[in-house]
Amino acid sequence: MSESSEQSGFRPDAQPDNRPMPLADARARIIAAITPVVETERVALADTLHRVLAEDLQSDIDVPGADNSSMDGYGFAAADAPEHGARLRVVGESFAGHPFDGRLAPGECIRIMTGAVVPPGVDTIVMQENTRTDDSHVVIDTVPARGSNVRPAGEDLARGDAVMSAGTYLRPADIAVVASIGRPEVAVFRRPRVAFFSTGDELRPIDGPIEPGQIYDSNRYGLAALLDELGMDGINMGVVGDSPEALRAAFKKASTADAIVTSGGVSVGAADFVLDVLGEQGRVDFWRVAIKPGKPLAFGTVGDARFFGLPGNPVSTAVTFLQLVRPALVRMAGGTPAPATRFVLPTRTALDKRPGRENFLRARMEMDGTTPGVRAIDHQGSGVMRSMSAANCFIVLPAELGEVAAGTDVVVEPFAQAIWDHPAD
Repeated sequence: MSESSEQSGFRPDAQPDNRPMPLADARARIIAAITPVVETERVALADTLHRVLAEDLQSDIDVPGADNSSMDGYGFAAADAPEHGARLRVVGESFAGHPFDGRLAPGECIRIMTGAVVPPGVDTIVMQENTRTDDSHVVIDTVPARGSNVRPAGEDLARGDAVMSAGTYLRPADIAVVASIGRPEVAVFRRPRVAFFSTGDELRPIDGPIEPGQIYDSNRYGLAALLDELGMDGINMGVVGDSPEALRAAFKKASTADAIVTSGGVSVGAADFVLDVLGEQGRVDFWRVAIKPGKPLAFGTVGDARFFGLPGNPVSTAVTFLQLVRPALVRMAGGTPAPATRFVLPTRTALDKRPGRENFLRARMEMDGTTPGVRAIDHQGSGVMRSMSAANCFIVLPAELGEVAAGTDVVVEPFAQAIWDHPAD
């Protein structure tokens, strides 16, 4: 440690104000420091799932392009059916893609199917369940209000309407909307390139044996999956050993990426060199966040890349990624991070906590008959990744809170929630 300390101008335990930063402050500071990627590319619409739109889209057409039926039934002029039991002559049919090309005379109607064009002279459609056929006529047992079951042209989008803004994260429904205006390709932002690696001499590949004191390199697989789930261009750099020389080489190689995410080596132990080397080759913006698990987290810059140094305990790695790295990468991708969805449920277990840090307890939302509640996973150790696998939410306990009795309402943050928000108008 002495060699590295002499070479580095940064020592976290020597800073004048070494208090952990509140999570909300850390998240806001990180987001403010992120510069979104600006490079764009045109991509076939079929390949845009989970990409971020880089252009504003406007409709050149009406969607739908003509008045059409929302029901299978009969179309007629309301003036020809002033009361229930009206009897009209059926003179034709209109199917989706095969419209009726005539015009109705008084007392006439057409058979019409869902999605079919409504021809001139028709202003109302009755569903077939409310009719009876009588030779070449139809009897309308229940006459609907004028205009019923007619979808007007441009009901979804009118010609000239704004469809979507740059910065929109494209989901399946968004892609369907873009397809409805006839756009075979769109401009999207380049995916951020995120280099990631694990640190530690104790880490071993998962396809080989391990000796006492060694562990399989699980964090890197978790990070790879989290980055893939976000649609990032992950650059897997493997395991980097616990030495300043190895870290210097890794940082130099990774510094051309948009972001670097590491796990392990950001504490102040005798073999924790990440902060030292970061101080040599880049800049440390802050170190330590007032959360549990996950206090030792470093944020800074190496070359052109933003750096996220996550703690090595598996649960700490996951929690800090979800709470701090993920929204930063959404911003870097050109999107807008969504605020966390949180709500209150009663806890079915007593919760052990000391005031001082915001706690993220792994838990499961569950139903007791018709009553929802939340139950903390038994083992909350930061090294027990099984607690994340068994959970479907966090119980979020404020920093100032102490022990919580069973039955108390607590804040719950589900794992399944929106990550990308719509861009601000």
